[in-house]
Amino acid sequence: MTRALIPNEIELEYDTFGSQDDPTLLLVMGLGAQMIVWDDRFCQQLADGGRYVVRFDNRDVGHSTKFDGQFVDVMALVAAMFARSPMPDVPYLLSDMAADAIGLLDHLGVARAHVVGASMGGMIVQTLAIEHPNRLLSATSIMSTIGDVTYGSPDPEALTMLLAPPPANRDEAIAQAANYAIVGSKRYFDLSRLQQLVAACFDRNSYAEGVSRHVAAICASGDRTEALRQVTVPMLVIHGLDDALINPSGGRRTAELVPGAHLLEVADMGHDMPEQLWPLLTSSILAHQTTATSGSDLVEATS
Repeated sequence: MTRALIPNEIELEYDTFGSQDDPTLLLVMGLGAQMIVWDDRFCQQLADGGRYVVRFDNRDVGHSTKFDGQFVDVMALVAAMFARSPMPDVPYLLSDMAADAIGLLDHLGVARAHVVGASMGGMIVQTLAIEHPNRLLSATSIMSTIGDVTYGSPDPEALTMLLAPPPANRDEAIAQAANYAIVGSKRYFDLSRLQQLVAACFDRNSYAEGVSRHVAAICASGDRTEALRQVTVPMLVIHGLDDALINPSGGRRTAELVPGAHLLEVADMGHDMPEQLWPLLTSSILAHQTTATSGSDLVEATS
């Protein structure tokens, strides 16, 4: 793994799969999630499809720069978002996180890249398509939404889980993994495997404080509806029909707004990407990217 120093004294930890001679595919992970949540084998499948895959830790997570001590009142921010009230100041926005991704591409010497984001990462990818379209070959937004609380709102149980206090230690983190069944793919939920991932993330760099600032960035970044109507980057939207954390209406609305966007709704997929669905997901992503750079019609995948 390697660290990149980008503008504003931000350092991002990243690693790569595949050949630099292939088109770059930048993977953007979600709320409080380290880059290793993009499974090595998932990344390798994309690399085997002819991509130079780059995954990285967002700011405030993993081994990237932390904004230690910058407190945010998460409950007040969430309440303001749902009430559509004025937002208090926050340490940074999704636009800043999108600029981080551009800084990483600059560090790598990549003029244009395919970008794929999951959950909050999908929000960052949408922001990239809005604010930096000249740097993107294509965009894929997975299990994400548009910043308008009319769409994609979580089920009450899922929201309670999301806003629960962080675990106090490694054992508690592993035990709490069972709670993710509320939002995970019901057909494919594998507690043992999830516990292994939670343990790996905890051992690598557990940093609960950053989660609150990620939530703040989401809440304060507002509604992307009008901006998404102007997007020209070819976009694929993927959403699981079992998603209880970001309701499938979030994906549907994203695809409705972005001109020419393609929507893939996946049965038996929740707010995760289980291994059983990787062939569908990777083939759909690669097909979309090939179409985006060749101008041919996308043959829509079905689950």
